[in-house]
Amino acid sequence: MSPAPKKTSKNGKERRERRLRVRSVRRDTPDMRKLSKAIIGLALAEAEREAQAQAAEAQPTSDSPPSAKKGGRHGA
Repeated sequence: MSPAPKKTSKNGKERRERRLRVRSVRRDTPDMRKLSKAIIGLALAEAEREAQAQAAEAQPTSDSPPSAKKGGRHGA
């Protein structure tokens, strides 16, 4: 077996070409427990992001007048 052909990289050094092999494992039925845990985790993460976005949206900014705050007193 002869060595793999060499390629020249951008900096001028020669490298050997790599050969990769990928092997798979065939399973007849998917692992429903793992899939359901992953889907539940994604849904919880999305709900948490939405809740954080709503909380950040509901907080008044520091440059708004005090009367613009929710539940603030007017004229007192």
